Amino acid sequence: MLVSLFRLLSKLPLPFLHAIGTAGGWLVYLASSSYRHKLKENLTRAGYQADLPQAVSESGKSMFELPFIWCASPQRVLRTAVIENWELAQAALDARTGVIFLTPHLGCFEIIAQAIATKTSLTALYRPPRKAALKPLIEGARGRHNLLLAPASLAGVRTLFKALKKGQAIGLLPDQVPQNGEGIWADFFGRPAYTMTLPAKLQQMSGAPIILSYAERLPLGRGYVIRFVPFEETPSHTPEQRTLAINQAMERLIARCPAQYIWSYNRYKTPPGVAPAAREPQA
Repeated sequence: MLVSLFRLLSKLPLPFLHAIGTAGGWLVYLASSSYRHKLKENLTRAGYQADLPQAVSESGKSMFELPFIWCASPQRVLRTAVIENWELAQAALDARTGVIFLTPHLGCFEIIAQAIATKTSLTALYRPPRKAALKPLIEGARGRHNLLLAPASLAGVRTLFKALKKGQAIGLLPDQVPQNGEGIWADFFGRPAYTMTLPAKLQQMSGAPIILSYAERLPLGRGYVIRFVPFEETPSHTPEQRTLAINQAMERLIARCPAQYIWSYNRYKTPPGVAPAAREPQA
């Protein structure tokens, strides 16, 4: 039923879906006090409270564009996107060093893997959805030509590392809260956030460069600009230092279009079995 609905919605024009999304974003914001509180709290903590109205609209767009991104033909989806600075990634691929693409929940992050897969094979870390009804929809949407999925497990990590050793590209969402034992507490906008150490460890073991990416959503449904940005921090000596550097790089990336970050995501939650952060959140 859900797959059929998404396929039906995918036939609608992107500007129309974004217009519905704007209305839907405000409807959810006004109807849900918990959602409203989380959005305001995270925006204010990061210093972007002035972007609240646009963030509400962009959040709604991010949901209603999913049928188009997941279920429309790849050719139709990618016609809406302009790619900038791909030569940065191509140079690493040509050197056969492998590439680690890090994409936060910023803009239309779902389109980036599809765009990369038109250039080279990509193995993306994937965490199966909790709701079984979503599994065929998401797996079918993400598992496209040249786009392979690696489960968020030890076997999946091995798959990622093997791809890097072959000089191939891998992709991860570095601001996704990991499970117990898979992360450390590292500051993110001035508050400790349980953060995955996997990107830093893979970079340390493989020597593959890290490249940041995001897809900025253009106004009025005009499409997206996919940008690739170098990770310019000096390599640190420990995974902890590298993990903090990655969080800081994510902050600078988000600053480019802060209203398009998913601020309602519970980035600061404590996963089951994880000891709370030693330092109390800053006021």
